[in-house]
Amino acid sequence: MRHSLAGFAIAALMSVATVSLAQTAPPTAAPTDPQEEATTLDEVVVLARRSGAPMWTMTQGDSTLILVGAIGRIPRDVTWRPDDLEAAAARSDLILTPAVGQASLSDVFRVIWRARTIGQMPRGTTTADYLTPEYQSRLEAIMAGERNQGWRTKSLLFLSLDLMKDKAGYGQGREGEDAVDVIKRAARRGRIEIRPVGTVRGDEIVDSLITAPQTEHVACTQAAIAAAEYGPTAGRDRAEDWRALRVPDVVASPIDRALNVCWPWADPEIGSQLHQQWAAAIETAMTGSGVTMGVAPIRLLAEEGGVLDGLEARGFDVVGPAWK
Repeated sequence: MRHSLAGFAIAALMSVATVSLAQTAPPTAAPTDPQEEATTLDEVVVLARRSGAPMWTMTQGDSTLILVGAIGRIPRDVTWRPDDLEAAAARSDLILTPAVGQASLSDVFRVIWRARTIGQMPRGTTTADYLTPEYQSRLEAIMAGERNQGWRTKSLLFLSLDLMKDKAGYGQGREGEDAVDVIKRAARRGRIEIRPVGTVRGDEIVDSLITAPQTEHVACTQAAIAAAEYGPTAGRDRAEDWRALRVPDVVASPIDRALNVCWPWADPEIGSQLHQQWAAAIETAMTGSGVTMGVAPIRLLAEEGGVLDGLEARGFDVVGPAWK
């Protein structure tokens, strides 16, 4: 239990932030003529779109921004074309990646030390003390075949994660590459500058995990119950929608609905920080020149009031699949 909680803490940090790799400034390029630059831009956009990953482009003056919407835990047999996305990233001038998680050993040790607090209900309580009778009844129906009744006293957050994995098929089985991994690999190989949009402090994330009362995870559990009721194909159907560019369906999927209201995404300070970091990074990128490719969780881009809505509201011509 203690080791799994430590792993969960690290995974949680990774879910809102991708561990930073060494940033390498690209070598100074020789001047190119406008026609060659236009050809390169066209190649980047065509390759990126051909990959099958949802993406949007914006151009302002000499600057073009390509935003790729990523999802994690794609089943290995849901095919897309990561090689094309890697080739597009390799022709970009700058890569924007999710915020960097600054976790320390002391952060992980704090999680291990508080394992009982994080992983279990307060003594003497069960799920029925926090869920409404309606949701408790729905949960009972989902868990009717379980011999081990330990789920009744498991923390609502951990119960929710179990429901999404075991009952909704999120993260079960072998997984394929996601867009974040593909783009970062291309940047490393091509010696392209990788610029995380910001930082998320590990101690802040751990504090929110340790101090949050069970009541703050009720919405997460309710959404996880809905995902479990959808059934074991929820994770795969979400990935298929992503590959088919059905962006509103991805954002509205029971998996994404649950992730959006579960820790750490539901933490108001962390969520607001992530939106602000992306807005600032895009603002900076659009004042420069060349091709910038950014990769972010698709719901951060396409949710109501998200990054794409913000760009459209500021007058940018956002070209790509419908997101609302």
